[in-house]
Amino acid sequence: MRRTPVVLALVSALALAACSAPAEDDTRGESGSASPAGGGGNYAVITHGAPGDSFWDVVKNGAEAAGQEYGVTVTYQGDGDPAEQSQLIDQAVSGKADGIVVSMANPDALREAVGKAVAAKIPVVTINSGADSSKEFGAITHVGQSEDVAGRGAGEQLKAAGVTKLLCVIHEAGNIGLDQRCKGAEETLGGAVERLQVDVSNLADVTSKVTAKLQSDQAVNGVLALNPAVAVAARDAIKDSGSQAKLATFDLSADVVAAIQADEIMFAVDQQQYLQGYLPITFLHLYKNNLNTVGGGLPVNTGPGFVTKENAEQVAKLAEAGTR
Repeated sequence: MRRTPVVLALVSALALAACSAPAEDDTRGESGSASPAGGGGNYAVITHGAPGDSFWDVVKNGAEAAGQEYGVTVTYQGDGDPAEQSQLIDQAVSGKADGIVVSMANPDALREAVGKAVAAKIPVVTINSGADSSKEFGAITHVGQSEDVAGRGAGEQLKAAGVTKLLCVIHEAGNIGLDQRCKGAEETLGGAVERLQVDVSNLADVTSKVTAKLQSDQAVNGVLALNPAVAVAARDAIKDSGSQAKLATFDLSADVVAAIQADEIMFAVDQQQYLQGYLPITFLHLYKNNLNTVGGGLPVNTGPGFVTKENAEQVAKLAEAGTR
């Protein structure tokens, strides 16, 4: 990806970022805030991440670090139910937030809520999912990775490793980004790709379902997880089934990095989710104070990159710090 000088300068500022205070409880999802003295803005981050999800914990860390850096208040909340997520957006609008950051795993379900924010002249930055709808909905930019491109990159690496039939494990029903990942892998693999629907909130069942599939269809010689917790469950399934299937995943956790180091996972597609928290707060802060916009109508890409055994040791230290 070609990086603009503006984005490079913003990314270099991460060295100064620090993690903020512990999260507060919320009845519908994890909630936390960073509100240092002398704050100059109030920003709401509302995602579809479930409480305790290691991926979204890192997004939250990035957003709160930016809040500390710029002296602004950042409140993070997550809910996997689009209706509940819409209500959280409505609450941020009613609370007169200076800006809203929202992930759009199900864009159509959030259209009305995001539209209310835009109509109220509250700048919106979308992250992670929903890039294709971001501009249409009136967001000032989108921060994330192209799921199609990332999927194609994963497919290329799996093909090079000899995978001819791939099981693509989808852990959230209705999440368009996950299907895009599978489609991208299908384009470049050159072999069959079968989707398996699982529930990320029941990892024991994930292991059971992947095990059953590998035992019933021994032609499957590759598994692509789309979530780090699902990747660990799939690793256990490969062991339980006695399969020789190669495993790869999207996104990082400390467990995934350790599994890469142990040759249990080939690679992880890294969308650098810390930046998906940090950069939107940066962009909203710049917009509020200087009317700056970033991206020129195009998404700001945070990936894909690939974590393999060659660079896993360095990434492991960063994962322990909560920034990868």
